[in-house]
Amino acid sequence: MSTPKIRLRNVHKRFGNKVVLDGLNLDIERGESVVVIGGSGVGKSVTIKCILGLLTPDEGEIEIDGKSVLGMSSAEREAVNRQIGMLFQGGALFDSLNVWENVAFGLIQGEGRDRQAAKEIAMEKLAAVGLGSEVGELSPAELSGGMQKRVGLARAIATEPEIIFFDEPTTGLDPIMGDVINDLIVKCVQELGATTLSITHDIASARKISNRIAMLYKGEIIWAGPTATIDQSGNPFVDQFIHGQAEGPIKMELRRL
Repeated sequence: MSTPKIRLRNVHKRFGNKVVLDGLNLDIERGESVVVIGGSGVGKSVTIKCILGLLTPDEGEIEIDGKSVLGMSSAEREAVNRQIGMLFQGGALFDSLNVWENVAFGLIQGEGRDRQAAKEIAMEKLAAVGLGSEVGELSPAELSGGMQKRVGLARAIATEPEIIFFDEPTTGLDPIMGDVINDLIVKCVQELGATTLSITHDIASARKISNRIAMLYKGEIIWAGPTATIDQSGNPFVDQFIHGQAEGPIKMELRRL
């Protein structure tokens, strides 16, 4: 049996008295596109931060390519993270850099590439997400939300990473632009052959960009399966979430005035 590209076993994380991850288990196979769905505050972003090493789990194990990433030296961790690209929820572009410099940031700062060579790659990646070379000279402030998301995607794929994380890739976009971004994600991931982990509460996006979906609730994966089977999950929590129903086993906490 092949070794998963990413493996999480019995991962726990709490902040004070608040338990966020409570024994999370998840395997992501090489070349697979997995989307973790779940409501706000259930621990989706914390999961990614633990994999990246931005947070340290209180308990459990995280492996990439069969090697534990917990307890690695800074140099070892940095080498692992160079395999990873990320599309941030808000774009997270640097205002002080123009567009091509944003796209080339990992090439220049992470890999030490020559600026001209990095610029050529950045322009190629901008073209891959449907943006012309003239956009490369603009500042992020001159871009629409959809264009910023495309630039963020170009930056995520610029170093041709083995793993890509997508954090709420369609948040803040209208449905049409959201679908454009979904199509670009599918295209770029297929061309790279990358392994991807996405987090979202946008079910339309989850269906389009994944081949497997897992639902996170109260710190655990409560269901996982092929995307095509989610409507027949037989799990009342999943059914309530994907249909956006107020009534069901998931209870929203409302503060009473």
